[in-house]
Amino acid sequence: MRRVVLSAVAVAALVYPVLAQTPASHGGANTWTVDTAHSSAGFSVKHMMVSTVRGRLGPVKGTIDYDGKSRESIRADITIDVTGIDTGNETRDKDLRSSNFFDVAKFPTATFKSRRVEGSGQGPLKLIGDLTLHGVTKEVTLNVDSPSPPIRTQQGQKIGGSATTTLNRRDFGLQYNALIEAGPVVGDEIQVTIDVEANKK
Repeated sequence: MRRVVLSAVAVAALVYPVLAQTPASHGGANTWTVDTAHSSAGFSVKHMMVSTVRGRLGPVKGTIDYDGKSRESIRADITIDVTGIDTGNETRDKDLRSSNFFDVAKFPTATFKSRRVEGSGQGPLKLIGDLTLHGVTKEVTLNVDSPSPPIRTQQGQKIGGSATTTLNRRDFGLQYNALIEAGPVVGDEIQVTIDVEANKK
């Protein structure tokens, strides 16, 4: 679930040579707004140790700030709607929304706020920050792939990219522990992928 959010931030940093040629906004900062219609957060987890269940979360929203000069200036503030979880099976989705798992009535969103960036040059980078999920906040690292170059549209500029991370559900209080002979019904590790498109006027 981690991937989506951070990728756009990294994109802005990697494309600095292009951004530097455009007029700076007030204060020298560039603010990119996540395009909710073209961004998504997905996850996968082992079921009964033999198969993989894949799903999507609800809309991804937020902003990415970058001063156009250094990767260290990158900041991401992302919110993901957990109530929109969808694995293609309504019975399972209801269980995931219940207090057995995400308890969306109490914790309807997951948020990520970045604190620092690691990685130099034009390759992949790591975006480190605080992920709050199910009422628990932990530091996580998003591995950001090489982002797309920016393109210009009639509305402004557009960038995109992807990020991934692996979470241990128990670290966030998701303690569902039904067992079968071979092991837990639901694996502890959750693979998260985040795909982000962001706009700047």
